[in-house]
Amino acid sequence: MVSAQARREQVDFAVGRGASVRRSCALLQVSRSGLGYTSTMPARDAELGVELVEISAAHASYGHRFAWALLRARKWRVNKKRVRRVWRALGLHVRKKKRRKIRTGQARLFAATGPNQVWAYDFTLDRCANGQALKSLSVVDEWTRECLAIEVDSSLTAVRVIAVLERLFQQYGAPQVLRSDNGPEFIARALKIWVMLHHSETATIDPGKPWQNGSIESFHATFRRECLDAEYFANQREAKILIEQWRWEYNTQRPHSSLRYRTPAEVGGEARAAMKSNSRTTAIVDPGATWEAVVEENRAEVHPITPRTLS
Repeated sequence: MVSAQARREQVDFAVGRGASVRRSCALLQVSRSGLGYTSTMPARDAELGVELVEISAAHASYGHRFAWALLRARKWRVNKKRVRRVWRALGLHVRKKKRRKIRTGQARLFAATGPNQVWAYDFTLDRCANGQALKSLSVVDEWTRECLAIEVDSSLTAVRVIAVLERLFQQYGAPQVLRSDNGPEFIARALKIWVMLHHSETATIDPGKPWQNGSIESFHATFRRECLDAEYFANQREAKILIEQWRWEYNTQRPHSSLRYRTPAEVGGEARAAMKSNSRTTAIVDPGATWEAVVEENRAEVHPITPRTLS
C-alpha cells in the first residue's frame, strides 16, 4: 500500500516527464486539490524526536518499547505506534541477534508465584583496564525481577557468598528457595548447612543446562550489555561504584517488559506492602523486618552508593 505522500511525489515525477497534471492524478488516484498539501506531522513530532534521540543516546540498548515506557514515566501522553513510527524514522533501530531457544518441554521446578519465594544467583566475570579481575555475584528475585545485590571483588568464595546472603536475609527475609548452578561456591557444604539453618533450601540446575536458571541468565545478559560492555572500569574501586549505581538505576528507573513496563522496585514495594498486610497468613515474611523500616531505609538513602559497597 502506497502512502498519499508517496503518490503525490509520483505525480510530481510524472509531470516532470511531460505528463499532464490531470492524467497523472487520475492514474495515481490523487486529488488535484491535495497536490499542494504540506504535512504538519514533522513539526508535530519534532519535540518527540528530540526526546527519543536523548533516550537513545543515554540507553543505547533500548528499543522503542522501552523508550515509550520512559516517556510515560516522564508524563508524556503518547501511544506506542507513534513512538515506533518516529523511532524508525530517526533510524534508532536496535538490532538483536536471534538465538536458538532450547525447549525441554518440562515444567520449571520451584516456579515463583510471589515475592521473596525464589532467589536466583550466579557469577559474571570481567576485567578492569589496569588488568584487575572482576568477579560479580548477582542475586535476583525471580518474581519481582529486583536485583537485590551485586557483590564485586577479584575473588568470591563460599564464605563471601554466605556473608552476602546473610545481609540480604536480614534486609528482606529468608526466601524459600535459592536457585543456582553447580559451581563450587554454591554446592559447598558450609553454604548448604547455613541455608538449612535459615529454613531455606537450595535448588541446583542440571549440569550444562543454564536455561534452567533463566532469570539470572536473562539478568546477566542485560547487566553485560548495559553496564559491563558499556562502561570503562579504570580499577576495581571505580567498577564497584559504577556497578552499584547501575543496579540502583536498574531497580528504580529502568522499566521491565515482563512487569508491564514498570520498575522492579515499584512492583517489589507493592508486593511487600501486601505481604505486610497478610503477614499473619504468609510464612515467608521475616517477622523481624517491617515494611516501615524498609521504607525509612530507602528514604534515608540519598545516593545508591553506600560506604559498605566501597570497601
